[in-house]
Amino acid sequence: MRITWDEAKNLANQRKHGVSFEEASKLFRSRVGYLEVFDEAHSDVEDRFIAIGPIARGLVLVVWVDREEGTVRIISARWATRREQRLYERYWNRKP
Repeated sequence: MRITWDEAKNLANQRKHGVSFEEASKLFRSRVGYLEVFDEAHSDVEDRFIAIGPIARGLVLVVWVDREEGTVRIISARWATRREQRLYERYWNRKP
């Protein structure tokens, strides 16, 4: 899997949310599962997705698009809110 991003946006994201796109990209490279949701509200121009899952420093929320086959482009990343953390926990603890 190839992961890309805009470096200027990465720097702005680090200042605003305290997480870099490099760090957030580890969510996609890890073998740990994450919750993936289609972001219908923000998919007018292109299909956007939200991923919530664990990285080394905590639970992260990453907004991304699938630009080409096998290429993820990170749009933003931040730490998951308590509500999003509960959503992730409910998803992984659900009964089959």
